[in-house]
Amino acid sequence: MNEVKTPKKPILFYYGIALLVLMLFNFWLMPRIVQMQVKEVDYGTFMSMIEEEKIGRVEIQNNKIIFTDKEDSMIYKTGLMNDPELTMRLYQSGAKFASEIIEPTSPLLSFLLSWILPLLIFFGIGQYMTKRMMKNMGGGNSMMFNMGKSNAKVYVKSSDGIKFSDVAGEDEAKENLTEIVEYLHNPGKYKEIGASMPKGILLVGPPGTGKTMLAKAVAGEANVPFFSMSGSEFVEMFVGMGASKVRDLFKQAKEKAPCIVFIDEIDAIGKKRDGQVGGNDEREQTLNQLLTEMDGFEGNNGVIILAATNRPESLDPALLRPGRFDRRVPVELPDLKGREEILKVHAKKIKVGQDVDFTKIARMASGASGAELANIVNEAALRAVRDGRSYATQADLEESIEVVIAGYQKKNAILTDKEKLIVSYHEIGHALVAAKQTHSAPVQKITIVPRTSGALGYTMQVEEGNHYLMTKEEIENKIATFTGGRAAEEVVFGSVTTGASNDIEQATRLARAMITRYGMSDDFDMVAMETVSNQYLGGDTSLACSAQMQAKIDEQVIELVKSQHEKAVQILLDNRSKLDELANFLYERETITGEEFMGILESS
Repeated sequence: MNEVKTPKKPILFYYGIALLVLMLFNFWLMPRIVQMQVKEVDYGTFMSMIEEEKIGRVEIQNNKIIFTDKEDSMIYKTGLMNDPELTMRLYQSGAKFASEIIEPTSPLLSFLLSWILPLLIFFGIGQYMTKRMMKNMGGGNSMMFNMGKSNAKVYVKSSDGIKFSDVAGEDEAKENLTEIVEYLHNPGKYKEIGASMPKGILLVGPPGTGKTMLAKAVAGEANVPFFSMSGSEFVEMFVGMGASKVRDLFKQAKEKAPCIVFIDEIDAIGKKRDGQVGGNDEREQTLNQLLTEMDGFEGNNGVIILAATNRPESLDPALLRPGRFDRRVPVELPDLKGREEILKVHAKKIKVGQDVDFTKIARMASGASGAELANIVNEAALRAVRDGRSYATQADLEESIEVVIAGYQKKNAILTDKEKLIVSYHEIGHALVAAKQTHSAPVQKITIVPRTSGALGYTMQVEEGNHYLMTKEEIENKIATFTGGRAAEEVVFGSVTTGASNDIEQATRLARAMITRYGMSDDFDMVAMETVSNQYLGGDTSLACSAQMQAKIDEQVIELVKSQHEKAVQILLDNRSKLDELANFLYERETITGEEFMGILESS
């Protein structure tokens, strides 16, 4: 259960309370204090004091008379009587008629009430608020004392319990990091030969591939303290605070050695220094301090620096030179065997049926990261619960892959008969063009059930094994497959719809990459016309050629896509009877498997 915290009150709330206390004091308590210092006497006593000339000041009000003695040391009060000659007698006795209200005139009391008491009230409120701020900062330290301290989270002796066995699909990365574990366990054999471990190891790869988990696994295997901190936590509003945090972090690490310091998303502070005026001086100071601290490490002192990033090209060259981050460990997307192992690791956390084929699921999840595979397994478990089962089946895992790729099925999306027929021909067009070409991935599934991603249907192709290279013919066939849906609409209905928008984007992207990046154009030969940045974050591209060359590239892209589109149309015309038969079958069933598709296609 989450703790419900009382919302913090603004500072005006406390000063409002102080103002209310002062107002109550002045308008309610002060008159009573004054009243306690006034002595009430009868009218006879008042007359006697007049005759004896003992009256100092006098104030005649509507229903009472207030007067003092000659020394003004005491205030008296008496009732008002019908005495026409009272004013004359007071004048003759030497009494002074008060022009202001008579109040206690003790200077000490007046000073205490007017100055000391308000100051004490405001001082008390200030002390209370200071204590609250210190408590919120934690540990009783003030904000100023905590500013330069590192906020690193310390996991001593692998409190999370993560080992290399919990990290699957990254055998090469684990092999690289196993050496670090051996060094922390037995540094003597390395010192004997004169070898020293790298001061820093940089883990690079796409998001979700397990860089942070690998770092924790190293600490878990080595059974040493593990300091974890994000790069963005070093950057402060005040100049110099980030550098102070770096110093404090490395000071703690040296005290806890042997240990591991892990800095996640190091590109937040490690970006290249451009030297522009008005840049982030705080970030550059933090980076300079980090470089200095890594240079200050003595060899074999037992402190290993691990860092992770998915933007290695943006890091400062001084950070990557030998002597700082000596080793770069790629943590890439898993291959077929790696995906299968990752699925099995995460499947241990849920109940699965005996019919689950992890190899088939791994083939269907081509290109998925470790985090996405974990999500696929979890989605399968959730689907099993929704269907009232106590374990996940093969169908649950296959459907969860489709959920990750195209979203959930739209229960309330009802297509008209004409739209449903158009979508059926569109998807069969993709599948038929793919099946009639060589070097194309086999069709796994075809569906015309709308999805929440906006797709009205899709055709799933699954490679049989790992595929690292693509030939020019394979890419051209892939472009033809993308155009197969639009080609089917043209062949059957003689018109086109908006359903091919995503196909057009992917076909154009592939055609442009063939010409600008892969050197598959006869005119441009092996000249790169496009550069790729952020290869682990989507691979943004930018053209590196003249405007005239860009126009030629556009012409070739158009010609390439057009030729493959014409090839797709011809394939469908040559197999029109099978196109109609398969489209009508899909129209009736809504979802068919690759085996059913190939069975009809190969039948005479």
